[in-house]
Amino acid sequence: MAIGTYRHVVTFQVPITVPDGDGGFVESWGDLAPPWPVAIEPANVRDLERRAAGTIIAAATHIVSGRYRADVTIEARMVFEARTFRVAGIRNVDERGIAMQLFVVETL
Repeated sequence: MAIGTYRHVVTFQVPITVPDGDGGFVESWGDLAPPWPVAIEPANVRDLERRAAGTIIAAATHIVSGRYRADVTIEARMVFEARTFRVAGIRNVDERGIAMQLFVVETL
């Protein structure tokens, strides 16, 4: 995919544990750097069946394509403008570590 097709810039966040000041800890979200240019498109059933290739990902609302990042896992969430998405699945395209597709669910 040409770099010009990655027209959305997103931030990935992972769960972190931070001290709460009273001797305990609180779960929070920490940004992965740097922001990531991607292409975001709405998912339909045909796209999910074709791209997931045998993996059932029925709950995805969007498909996100971009350059490969090893630090993005299904524990991460994606933030685009004021919208938040949960990562439901990851596909390393051609298993080459060059491009990846994420199957994400928008959270409200």
